[in-house]
Amino acid sequence: MRTEQLQKLRLLRHWRVRKKVIGTRERPRMSVCFSGKNIYVQFIDDGAGVTLAAASTLSKTIPDRDKLAANKISAQRLGLLAAEAAKNAGIQKVVFDRGSARYHGKIKALADAARQAGLQF
Repeated sequence: MRTEQLQKLRLLRHWRVRKKVIGTRERPRMSVCFSGKNIYVQFIDDGAGVTLAAASTLSKTIPDRDKLAANKISAQRLGLLAAEAAKNAGIQKVVFDRGSARYHGKIKALADAARQAGLQF
């Protein structure tokens, strides 16, 4: 496929997911974003438009953060750290927002690690 078509399909998939996923104060949206080098996770209250908690591979509180990258092993580790940050903010239940990414590989590893740490999806 042409690059323009792939970008259009990615954007349509992103809109389709975001249309259905809305976070509240009791059940915020767990937004996951993978760049080429890093992973970012935010817990967002869409009603108030604020971020309640966040974690990323760039956080200074993470030990050995220079060894983390945007791969499956780092995604598992960040899933545990993100769940810990959410629990510290008083968050137990979340709505998972994968953006335009498909649910497999790194996305699935991060979600499974967050579930194991005690977050309810």
